[in-house]
Amino acid sequence: MLQEFADYVTYNLMGLEPASHLGSAVNFFIYDTIKIFILLATLIFVISFIRTYIPPNKVKETLEKRHKYTGNFIAALVGIITPFCSCSAVPLFIGFVEAGVPLGATFSFLISSPMINEIAIILLLGLFGWQITAFYILSGFIIAVLGGILIGKLKMETELEDYVYETLEKMKALGAADVELPKPTLRERYVIAKNEMKDILRRVSPYIVIAIAIGGWIHGYLPEDFLLQYAGADNIFAVPMAVIIGVPLYSNAAGTIPLISALIEKGMAAGTALALMMSITALSLPEMIILRKVMKPKLLATFIAILAVSITLTGYIFNLII
Repeated sequence: MLQEFADYVTYNLMGLEPASHLGSAVNFFIYDTIKIFILLATLIFVISFIRTYIPPNKVKETLEKRHKYTGNFIAALVGIITPFCSCSAVPLFIGFVEAGVPLGATFSFLISSPMINEIAIILLLGLFGWQITAFYILSGFIIAVLGGILIGKLKMETELEDYVYETLEKMKALGAADVELPKPTLRERYVIAKNEMKDILRRVSPYIVIAIAIGGWIHGYLPEDFLLQYAGADNIFAVPMAVIIGVPLYSNAAGTIPLISALIEKGMAAGTALALMMSITALSLPEMIILRKVMKPKLLATFIAILAVSITLTGYIFNLII
């Protein structure tokens, strides 16, 4: 229904041609803007509502009873089975942090959720076979776990933006209190979730619109030949170039499969194509713009650097194997 609405507005009301660059860009912008805001509003509300039933101190106690790195493995696995795009994963990230989940574990989720999902796995199996699919899953999982562990060791909790950090401190204080707090009613839980949804959307909505507009322009005007020109099989710097090129291209993992398939058929090395897909899904410009409202520049830069280096190494290793 969303696609039909976007097609109607773009091609009927606005009179743009489906085959034109402008028509493709505008259609992408209308569809993705509506889709992302619906996803964000729904996810933020549901997560906020569920969090009213889960005391932060219980979350911390559960994690502290396990091995210190178990949280990273669990968060990465949860990310794999939750088919969210990079922008949709951000509200979950905020919810995990505010619930007292260690920062490193939340980053393991933030990395694996957009990078690996069951739709992409099924499509990869059909297009490339189990070897490429298995390497894609394994490399993404390792990147998520090790990236989260590294960020956790850097102790960068204070590099969250003030409003997130202040909420976290309040939740910690409430969790540490010995007094029995009254449980909110169902109506109060609804109001808490609604207010948090409105607050987060208010903070990030201008950045979402700007990011989707940039993604729409790239979607409509950037030809596939551009990717092959700078990230073709004959270029020794093809893998890092693919990672750089992938950053402004916004899509989820499943949405990149047709593009990756076409590029491999045109001669792009499989590892380079894999690095491009990981970059598009885990390092997308819209996600970085939204995350900037949650993280301070130092933490965001660290996150980007860890992911970029990991994805680049994965691409080179895979090119050597195949």
